[in-house]
Amino acid sequence: MTDRIAAALATYFGIGLIRFAPGTWGSLAAIPPGLGLLWLGDAPLLVFGIVVVSIAGVWAGERYATARGQEDPGAVVIDEIAGQWLALLPCTAFGWVEIALAFVLFRAADILKPWPASWADRNIPGGIGIMADDWVAGLYAAVAIAVLQVGGLI
Repeated sequence: MTDRIAAALATYFGIGLIRFAPGTWGSLAAIPPGLGLLWLGDAPLLVFGIVVVSIAGVWAGERYATARGQEDPGAVVIDEIAGQWLALLPCTAFGWVEIALAFVLFRAADILKPWPASWADRNIPGGIGIMADDWVAGLYAAVAIAVLQVGGLI
């Protein structure tokens, strides 16, 4: 039973089992509930959600990876949920440009893994390692959006 719960959480209820670009699908699936948290309680509720998903992700990601004998299985997309929600933090105006940028910038940072995401991806083991590079990618995207907002570009 515990392994099934871990698998459901790690794959974000099966989204990660989509064979083509599971991380992209996981990121897309994260947007509606992330915006819902922002709408219901602004950034503090989204931060709470990020913390909860991150704790669940560390546990479920590690358990799922261990059960499959892999370090970071592609089907694990709960890390994309946490990272995408981090990227959504500055999107409190709910502008479609900001939301689209949050998605695109997060995916770019998650795929390209600029330092220290690349370091975290290679060097941090277990569930924290599965989550850490996506936390960094989400922070990169959030900072980029905030800079664009302050500069009046979006």
